[in-house]
Amino acid sequence: MEPAEPVDTLTSYKVITRSLSTTLSRTAATPAVARETAYYKENIAKATTIDAFVNDRRLLNYALKAWGLEDMSYAKGMIKKVLEGGVDDPRSLANTLQSGRFKEFAKTFNYKTWETATPVLEGVKTKTVDNYVRQTLEQTTGETNAGVQLALYFERKAPNITSTYSILADRNLLKVVQTALGIPASMSASNIDSQVAMIEQKLDVADFKDPEKLGKFLARFAATYDAANSTATAPNVILGGGGFGLNANLLLSIQKTR
Repeated sequence: MEPAEPVDTLTSYKVITRSLSTTLSRTAATPAVARETAYYKENIAKATTIDAFVNDRRLLNYALKAWGLEDMSYAKGMIKKVLEGGVDDPRSLANTLQSGRFKEFAKTFNYKTWETATPVLEGVKTKTVDNYVRQTLEQTTGETNAGVQLALYFERKAPNITSTYSILADRNLLKVVQTALGIPASMSASNIDSQVAMIEQKLDVADFKDPEKLGKFLARFAATYDAANSTATAPNVILGGGGFGLNANLLLSIQKTR
């Protein structure tokens, strides 16, 4: 019996998104996801301080993955400083880091505002769980087709793309745009103004608010991605949800404060 032909990126993407709620429910029900979700729901209310939260590795890892910060699981000292600084001060760590994910994380787990009161808002429980399941779905998809993973990621982030700078600040969004528009990755070595001008000559980010235009853009990406990779089964390329704007010296100095 001959092996089945690989399914192209666009078809796979459409199959998943056509019945997304069902796909997400199946992902949530898998043993590993269900086990970690149950632990999170049972124990998050017990983490009444920042120290209790960051020192519970399972809780912290779950939350970080849910908010696109899984790659930062090793930087417990830094995450603690992000939470201690909160988001009220424009000079806080969460507000000054390039990636907006840190700000969203600090807003969700806002111990600075709530002091020792455990947050019970929707973002801490329901939204965090929903995000974790979606992140898991995307990562699992990427194990067999990185193009589908990128398309799902872009579709999820599209409503929050407010400018070309939003794209440049996220390596996964940029990968999709570069692929769809035929812009070489070497463009990233150019100055920011040149990169903005090149992208804006080819697209209007306001189009991503229109589901039909977004669909056409992702179809273009999928076709171009498959043509460039010659197969629907490329390696997983998403490594944690985007560029964070951190350098090694900053990470090292923050880690020393643990």
